[in-house]
Amino acid sequence: MKLSARNRLPGTIERIDVDGLTAKVTMRVGDNCIVAVITRESVEEMDLRVGDEVAAVIKSTSVMIAKE
Repeated sequence: MKLSARNRLPGTIERIDVDGLTAKVTMRVGDNCIVAVITRESVEEMDLRVGDEVAAVIKSTSVMIAKE
């Protein structure tokens, strides 16, 4: 699969919460978690399961940096 997005973070699905037509997919990327809200249909079509190796593909017009 070819994409124009350059920010691709590999990780592992830790949790999938399905609620009606949407699903919240939580994936572990190193020491961090990324949560994506996608359609239930996408979860089913991609046959996503906890433990699957996936990639978060991020394409955004804005990225914020925070320092604590």
